[in-house]
Amino acid sequence: MVEAEPVRADIGVIGGSGFYSFLEDVTEVIVETPFGSPSDSLFVGELAGRKVAFVPRHGRHHTVPPNRINYRANLWALRSLGVRQVLAPCAVGGLHPELGPGTLVVPDQLVDRTKSRVQTFFDGEPLPDGRLANVVHTTFADPYCPTGRAVAVAVARGHGWGRVMDGGTMVVIEGPRFSTRAESRWHAAQGWSVVGMTGHPEAVLARELELCYTSMALVTDLDAGAETGDGVNHGDVMRVFAENVGRLREVLFAAVTALPENDGRSCLCSGVHEGWDLGIELP
Repeated sequence: MVEAEPVRADIGVIGGSGFYSFLEDVTEVIVETPFGSPSDSLFVGELAGRKVAFVPRHGRHHTVPPNRINYRANLWALRSLGVRQVLAPCAVGGLHPELGPGTLVVPDQLVDRTKSRVQTFFDGEPLPDGRLANVVHTTFADPYCPTGRAVAVAVARGHGWGRVMDGGTMVVIEGPRFSTRAESRWHAAQGWSVVGMTGHPEAVLARELELCYTSMALVTDLDAGAETGDGVNHGDVMRVFAENVGRLREVLFAAVTALPENDGRSCLCSGVHEGWDLGIELP
């Protein structure tokens, strides 16, 4: 069933169809935003009494590469449905041998090495209706929600996930190609933990919209500089992700039910712009 009018949701998940296909009474919702269309329709369903909205990050058929995702539209669409907390599962490469395939990393820091992505709603460009946002410099010292991170780590360990890393730095590259060995070794030498292609600008856009954002990063491979052989290949990444998607979905659903109610949030994310004149009204 496709509905033109938005329904409401409490929690957002940015991931693939393997996550929302097990919800009850899923409704496909078409949402347009001042920043264009999201990657796909939003899919809203219920899980343990919580209304959850899913965005297929790459489209339902995985046709949108990471450098062409409309991150602004995805986040704006979620907030417009009422979402205030976002869980973001993703596949990453491990930068150290101990962070091998099957490790779940809940990062607490981020490094942006993307090149061409729009990463703010406050870019000085007028919206289609003529509204113009003010210049806003958003606090981003700690990119991820501390409450969401604590929940994700606790439920993963509670569900018997053997290797869970609490904290660590995700470096985000432009993609869609994988890293060279030199790049990978440089990333590892900086002390960074994992490398991905979609975690930025998702995290900063969520912060600008005062959303709690938590990354749940599944390591699918050792990055090129951390292994021998021919390096990372797409087939192996997809295979390892498929092998782990069931338990990742289980942990993700448990995290949804364990998150606080939206009106009970007390973290920095929920009021980062409190007292500021943004020049535009957030949805």
